[in-house]
Amino acid sequence: MTASEAPTVRLREPRPGRPHWVVRLVVGALLVAALIVGGTAFRVWQVARVDDRRPVDAVVVLGAAQYDGEPSSIFSWRLRHAQALYEDGLTPLIVTTGGMAAGDAYTEAEAGRDYLVERGVPADAILAVGEGSDTLGSLRAVAALDAGWDDVLLVSDPWHSLRARTMARDAGLDAWTSPTRSGPVVQTRETQFRYILRETAALLFYRLTHASVDAPGPG
Repeated sequence: MTASEAPTVRLREPRPGRPHWVVRLVVGALLVAALIVGGTAFRVWQVARVDDRRPVDAVVVLGAAQYDGEPSSIFSWRLRHAQALYEDGLTPLIVTTGGMAAGDAYTEAEAGRDYLVERGVPADAILAVGEGSDTLGSLRAVAALDAGWDDVLLVSDPWHSLRARTMARDAGLDAWTSPTRSGPVVQTRETQFRYILRETAALLFYRLTHASVDAPGPG
């Protein structure tokens, strides 16, 4: 076979590649998302480490689960911390918050108030606001009191501080945070990491929707 008789091999034409701008857009969007999530997680961790304790008009204790009027371990540690702030002379008033789930005989706010009274806090130094099925609802109920408070201290778990403060300020409260340093949510690094992830997602959801991801009911 001569060179002129050799078969001709046709090379397949290369497929047009995706435009470079599409790839860059996807990579850029992923980087922005990673920065937002990472920055939010860092702020959750950072605010959790801060105690803004100062003289205020009221200390607001965010509710948690209660069982037939008995605060759960998480709730009781928050209440003890609020009592310590009161006994240190930083506030004349403790506000307990939280509604009730179907079938409950007590609101979280009532359970918290009774717990503090049993521990020696005067009843007239406690205001129970038994409304709201989640953090956002409870804080809006407190803000709706229009009590003329100049500032308040929020007591919750460390990882919950940034989201609670953000919600409180959006509701019109001049809010600061004094988280409890005791209880089951601060015992292990694994638990702390899990709560930071949860609060990061919940805070991003709130900032996008101004709604709460907390499940209705106690806890």
